[in-house]
Amino acid sequence: MLKEALLTRSLRDDAVQCRVCEHFCTLSPDAWGRCGVRLNREGRLYLAVYGQAISAHVDPIEKKPLFHLLPGARAFSVGTFGCNFRCRWCQNWQISQPGSLDLDSYLGHPLPPEEIVATAQRERCAVIAYTYNEPTVFFEYTYDTARLAHAQGLKNVYVSNGFMTQEVLELLAPYLDGINIDLKGFSESMYEEYAGARLAPIKRNIRWLAQETDVVVEVTTLVIPDLNDSDDELRAMATWLAEVDPALPWHVTAFYPNHLMRNRPPTPPSTLLRAYKIGKEAGLQFVYVGNILDDTRSNTYCPACETRLIERHGYRTRVSWAEPGLCPQCGTQIPGCWT
Repeated sequence: MLKEALLTRSLRDDAVQCRVCEHFCTLSPDAWGRCGVRLNREGRLYLAVYGQAISAHVDPIEKKPLFHLLPGARAFSVGTFGCNFRCRWCQNWQISQPGSLDLDSYLGHPLPPEEIVATAQRERCAVIAYTYNEPTVFFEYTYDTARLAHAQGLKNVYVSNGFMTQEVLELLAPYLDGINIDLKGFSESMYEEYAGARLAPIKRNIRWLAQETDVVVEVTTLVIPDLNDSDDELRAMATWLAEVDPALPWHVTAFYPNHLMRNRPPTPPSTLLRAYKIGKEAGLQFVYVGNILDDTRSNTYCPACETRLIERHGYRTRVSWAEPGLCPQCGTQIPGCWT
């Protein structure tokens, strides 16, 4: 379903600029944006996948991963086609990088915002997650849904590469409760070569969300052998995150061969444990190891007295406080959204 875009700029000769992500694509008539789902028709920009879900499932919130937002909650998760990145290791490349779309072909099954909210309530989900592909590229769909969900008392979360414009964030932030942003590396060259994007806007958005809003912000780094796994790069990421906010949760997760990187080996557990140590040494209070069997480093501990507060085994959680977010041992308040 075509839906006229919210954030655009009209140009000469019926060209139009998209202002949803930091590519700021300029589209001539009948041209598609880099994301593959935004189209110029007669000088107006449209989202081609509005109300069309290619994937919709109930997931644990820990799968996003979000560890500081309603532990154990069920999240109704929705995704479409398209992405504004070209990550060579993408695990969802079949939907994120489908190539040229055809408006007459299958774009997903109809799932309008009202039905997403109703389904989330019926499935006893406290959260709606916009995920599987980059939610920024289907912004209008997420925005309309988030406003309806917010009015019904549901939480909204993004799982994102963080490459949206400031205009998007300012519109979305009042209805967004949590976001996990991929920090794929810490050099412009790595972003340009392996993702087709830039690092600077992502750093700006992490900082703004963490320091200027009440949104729960968590950061994930997929640690890829011989690409972003050096001590220097991991330390640079961790040091910068700690400077933004030492309470920012940092998830370091294992790479497994996929898409255009099938010839690269999986991340060894020792690398993730090294990243964990680097993060803690940099001053980050909450560092989590993912995608390997190391449950002790997926638990949440009080940063003041080291009492175990949330125990995780895979996606199962057990909370050890009587008052949500408050360490029962020393009274330290743990940042997050707990109720």
